[in-house]
Amino acid sequence: MSQFFHIHPDNPQPRLIRHAVDMLREGAVIVYPTDSAYALGCHLGDKKAIDRIRRIRNVDNRHNFTLVCRDLSEISTYAKLANNSLYRILNAHTPGPYTFILKATSEVPRRLLHPKRRTIGIRVPANPIAHALLEEHREPIMSSTLILPGEDMPMTDPYDIREVLEHQVDLVIDGGYCGLDPTTVVDMTDDVPEVVRRGEGDPLPFE
Repeated sequence: MSQFFHIHPDNPQPRLIRHAVDMLREGAVIVYPTDSAYALGCHLGDKKAIDRIRRIRNVDNRHNFTLVCRDLSEISTYAKLANNSLYRILNAHTPGPYTFILKATSEVPRRLLHPKRRTIGIRVPANPIAHALLEEHREPIMSSTLILPGEDMPMTDPYDIREVLEHQVDLVIDGGYCGLDPTTVVDMTDDVPEVVRRGEGDPLPFE
């Protein structure tokens, strides 16, 4: 049965944040809030935890996970920021409800990459709980939006999430209600950005 932490959405309790991060480091799958929707998360490169998330989502190994990062500096460790223009675009829209598809560096485990394009999704959420987790963890969280099989929208009520997933995840963080929209996804691998999914983030700057 999963644990259930009530964490303040604006002033996260450090003790609970540390406990959650300790669980991540030990192989846990957690549910945590972001600035768009609740997400499933695990330690970067933890194959068993990633496979558990795939089973919860009922997706195969072609599913694109996202590296949730603290800031631009951390992004540059895992994604190639080819030029100053790309850097400025990311700087203007992070943190925020966007996922950027970028060319990955060798720091990203191969099994997490797009099999042909060698790309990875990257985002920096504007959510105090997510930010506190990332600051304590000191490395990205491997994440996927909490959309269950057969559903089109993410789960938004942490109590419903606990009821449905209490035997499939190790921790549910109650950070209040989240939105129903996933992130806006922008492909930044070519010279001209391309919006490949419309979501919570305003797509107009990229169109």
